[in-house]
Amino acid sequence: MKLDRLLSIVILLVNRRFVQAKELAELFEVSIRTIYRDIDVLNQAGIPVISYQGAGGGIGLSEGYRLDRSVLTDGELVEIVNALQSVSTIYPDRNRKLLLEKMKSVVPPSQSEQFQLRTRQLIVDLSPWGGSGHLEEKAALLKKAAEEERLVEFAYCDAQGNESARIVEPYTLVLKRQSWYLYAYCRTRKEFRLFKLFRMKSIAVGERFAVRRPIEPERLPWNEQWQAPGKTTRLKLRFSRRARHLAEEWFGVEAIVAETAGEDGEERYVVWAEFPEDRWLYGFILSFGPDAEVLEPESIREEIRRQAEGILRKYDA
Repeated sequence: MKLDRLLSIVILLVNRRFVQAKELAELFEVSIRTIYRDIDVLNQAGIPVISYQGAGGGIGLSEGYRLDRSVLTDGELVEIVNALQSVSTIYPDRNRKLLLEKMKSVVPPSQSEQFQLRTRQLIVDLSPWGGSGHLEEKAALLKKAAEEERLVEFAYCDAQGNESARIVEPYTLVLKRQSWYLYAYCRTRKEFRLFKLFRMKSIAVGERFAVRRPIEPERLPWNEQWQAPGKTTRLKLRFSRRARHLAEEWFGVEAIVAETAGEDGEERYVVWAEFPEDRWLYGFILSFGPDAEVLEPESIREEIRRQAEGILRKYDA
């Protein structure tokens, strides 16, 4: 919208002394002539935009022009900027970049250096090592589908390796631990489900769905589904001393209980945890190698033993 573009231009000019018209045209995907028309509109509205000639010049605001920042405290501004910067590490978005500029624009020049320092004291980098361009594209596509209330069709592979075709009504993108999910109403299963983005293939956006179902994402309903009776299995795991730091990383220092040293004199650590029993759980336990042992339940202990023997046979062949 033109109004959004005009406001965004003002925000950029507040934060930067000069901006080239070409840069603004590329940012908003319009012509340079359109940018100059926007500048004329801003001047007519009483916002003093000036063109500075010569090397290092460009479009800028008259000295002393600033936006009102009385609504937010310094601490609130820092929190908002930190949150926006964190989300932007994994899900870049041009509108979010402009919003960051808006937040920073209300800081007086005399406090700018201190504000920058405070926003750099906490950095939450949610992006995976090595980057993941395909994930960003998928997240952007699903976000747009949710905004426009359009059905999404895709092939899905669940934690057991079963593949199925799904048609869903998308509602919310969820970042849980280090993975992105789509919270959606599945027309195939007739209930709300959480779909891991990495397991979604051949995504296609379809027609609008007529009625938006009531949800309360702030209640984190996916946690309630995960913890529902019968959905999880209680495990007792024992870790070697060498893997103590990994157990603390996954389950928390408070959950780890030291066990009396065995015949070999090495101290071990026990933890109780609850997980859904699926292929992910088996892989998770096996990822600790010989440093983790399932003590209970016997059924999972037996399954891990069976899979470990299968791995051994493969490498002995």
